[in-house]
Amino acid sequence: MRRIDSKWLVVMSVLFGTFTVILNNSMLNPTLPTFMRLFEVDAVAVSWMLTIFMVSMGMTMPLTGYLGDRFGKKRIYIIGLIIFMIGSISGAVSSDLGMVIISRAIQGTAGGLMMPIAMALIFNAFPKNERGLAVGIYGVAAMVAPAIGPTVGGVVIEFFTWQFLFLFNLPFALLGILFSTKYLAPTEKNQDLKFDLPGFLLISSGVGSILYALGRGATLELLFSPLSIGLILTGLILIFIFVKYENKQEQPLLDLSIFKIPTYTVSIAITATASIGLFSGIFLLPLLIQEVYGLGEIQTGLLFLPAALLSGVFMTLGGRILDKKGPKHVVPIGLVILGGFTLALGFNTLSTSFWFILILNSARGAGLGMCNMPATTAGMNTIPDHQVAQGSAMNNVIRQIFSSFGIVFFSIYYEVRRAQLFTQDMETQQATLQALNEAFMIAGVFILLMVPVSFAMKGTEELNELKRSNA
Repeated sequence: MRRIDSKWLVVMSVLFGTFTVILNNSMLNPTLPTFMRLFEVDAVAVSWMLTIFMVSMGMTMPLTGYLGDRFGKKRIYIIGLIIFMIGSISGAVSSDLGMVIISRAIQGTAGGLMMPIAMALIFNAFPKNERGLAVGIYGVAAMVAPAIGPTVGGVVIEFFTWQFLFLFNLPFALLGILFSTKYLAPTEKNQDLKFDLPGFLLISSGVGSILYALGRGATLELLFSPLSIGLILTGLILIFIFVKYENKQEQPLLDLSIFKIPTYTVSIAITATASIGLFSGIFLLPLLIQEVYGLGEIQTGLLFLPAALLSGVFMTLGGRILDKKGPKHVVPIGLVILGGFTLALGFNTLSTSFWFILILNSARGAGLGMCNMPATTAGMNTIPDHQVAQGSAMNNVIRQIFSSFGIVFFSIYYEVRRAQLFTQDMETQQATLQALNEAFMIAGVFILLMVPVSFAMKGTEELNELKRSNA
């Protein structure tokens, strides 16, 4: 039997860890009512289980570039896995909601260390002309985990005690540590690198403030409350100060000069837009299936599985096309498919069948696979190798913010628009359907607006030719 190439063992190693982190987060979504009953708390209190994970992960991500360069990416990734295990054990032995929330913060910190470093480790293992396929296969975890997570979480809470939602992670995390220890190659360390403490405090506080405000903004009143507005403005001011400060540093925490590379900047814009498309669907489709058509959680879970599988298949296909022909031959097509079929979901009627919606959403998954990870890979290929960890961290932070923004925007649009339509003597079911249709149309148009922008992306061969012509 042929031995597996060492570079593919790197992909397998990081898959175990990142898949477990993403799966664990999505597993908890359907179990929140159970925790409300267990600890006798309201929805606002229990929602901190999700909010704190998102905030702590977003605040940790800017640090990963420095830590990976200073202490080695392999070491930081394994430390992240160990921290994730500690958070999982802590969650399983928790006796009250406060301890569960602290455990989720620990898990979020681990996720913030692991997610950007995982991408950097794959980029270190593969040459530029093979990264598209490698990142495509790795990206399957990012697509499949959120799709199957709610179903797995529902099964666990139905047949086991809630502690198993945390204990479920341990075997996968242990395998991740074993594989990572054996197959990840140590990376270079820069012992002379100094830690930019003021920069870290500015960016982590700025990102944390914005994510916290978005995480609590489930209604229009909450989003526009003095606290939320204050947090968002404070966050934006801190990020602005951070940009000004970092541009003057010899050893910045995040080297913002990489945003001067057009393909990288465009890739960030595309992945942020794709994240809005992904998370708008994750929020809106369950409402459509359950509130409009009266179907249950099983049908809702079924709706996402084919989309996740197709996303994985087309992510791999998109990676191959990217490696051979460049981003212009795959990313715009993916955006057209994602945006077009999201727009098509805006024309549902009360008689639309479940299977038709499933087909539309599956096509959306294919489009997402062809635009999201290929755009990320194309952008990361254009930055210097020593800045890959920083580039990955910034990509993840921005994607996290826009994912949160997408959920908040569409949840508020849905609630406000439905209430408005209801006051116009429209039946509840019809008002709900129209509000959801309009939300899908907005998301689809927003995605399609990025199609002409995506043609600005250049592949590595185009960039090499440009360099030779300028030499």
